[in-house]
This record gives sequence, structure tokens and C-alpha cells, in this order.
Amino acid sequence: MHYKKVIPARFIARPNRFIAQVELNGHIETVHVKNTGRCRELLLPHARVILSEADNPARKTRYDLVAVEKAGLGLINIDSQAPNKIMAEWLSRQDYDVICPEYTFGSSRIDFYMERKGEKCLLEVKGCTLEREKMGYFPDAPTERGIKHIRELIRARQAGYWCGMAFVIQMPQIKEVRPNIETHPAFGVAWQEAVAAGVKIWFIGCKVAENGLTVDEKRVQAEI
Repeated sequence: MHYKKVIPARFIARPNRFIAQVELNGHIETVHVKNTGRCRELLLPHARVILSEADNPARKTRYDLVAVEKAGLGLINIDSQAPNKIMAEWLSRQDYDVICPEYTFGSSRIDFYMERKGEKCLLEVKGCTLEREKMGYFPDAPTERGIKHIRELIRARQAGYWCGMAFVIQMPQIKEVRPNIETHPAFGVAWQEAVAAGVKIWFIGCKVAENGLTVDEKRVQAEI
């Protein structure tokens, strides 16, 4: 997954979850933040950020903020649309007979439905941008929607589907993700219930560049 045109800047402030102010070429620019999560440990004053120029010249904001540099770790991609794009690309290289995005099961829309040799599979995708002591954590804010998706995966597993959760790690070095029970204890409980029910947990490590994100096959832990 690549961005057409990128440019570095310095983060100044985030007035709300949709926009940020950055210093770009000596002036203040308001940009769109492609992640509505908190990102509090990343979007710090003076942090180096990467902007991607939008295709639509009529937009109110000319740039999207897509990545940020974290001391001791490197560049972290925070584009919330990137994980599903990455997974679509990666799944297309696996041996599935059918791959269908945005599949409705029960009262939820699951990110991917796949088939392989007649086996029905459901895969929910989560992007991970939170790091503590070289370990990834999810979520960075309470997510009732995330718990709902886990419950649907458990029900699907009980109905005979192969089910999994894939954590796309949008940062270098990190190999695994743990439930962030400090921020959302209920998510940790749901995670453990899913594992007990037979839902598989995948970790998809990524190489992060200013102009995009690619899967790092050396950091992929997935039972295909």
C-alpha cells in the first residue's frame, strides 16, 4: 500500500479527533487525521509526522496525516484505512478460493469472508499503533464495537466457521499484540473467550515507510 505524494511536517496540536495543526514549510497547516483514535502517546508537540496529499483539490484540508515518528521505535503508520488494504493484498497471495470484504454476519459487518476447499472463514482486522516496552496493545481507547465483533466471531465459530482476528501491526520491530486491559478490561475478557472458543489470533507485522506500508513476512504469525 503506497501513498502517491508525501511530505514531512512537525505536529503542533490536535483540536479534535478529525484534524490536527502542523508546521509545514514555516507555516501552520490544518490537516485531516486518518485515525479517530486517541494516539496520545504518538501525537506529541514537535513530533515528526508524514502527510499525504489528498487527490481531491476541493477538499477543505489539502493533506492527510498518515504517520508519526516515535522515539526509540521509528515511524508508525496511523492510517486507520491501511490495515484492511494490507490484509486484502496479503490474503490475495494466500490459497483462498473466495475472498469477500465487508461480509454481514448476524448484526455485524465482518471485514473478510473467505473460502478454501469448501471451508467458510471469517476474519476481523484490527490496526495496532500502541506500543509499550516493545509490545503492541489493542485498543488504545474503549471499543464496544470491537467487543461486538468478537461476540459475532464466537457465534460464527460455534456455527462451524473458521474464525480469526488479525492484528495488523502498523509499526516496526513489534511482533505481537496483547489486549489492553488497562484501558478496556472487557475487551481482554472477550479476547480470552474468543481464544477459548477456537477463534485464531493472527499478528501481521509491517514495514513502515514514509510513502506506504507493506507486510513484513518475517513478523507474520498466522495459521493459514
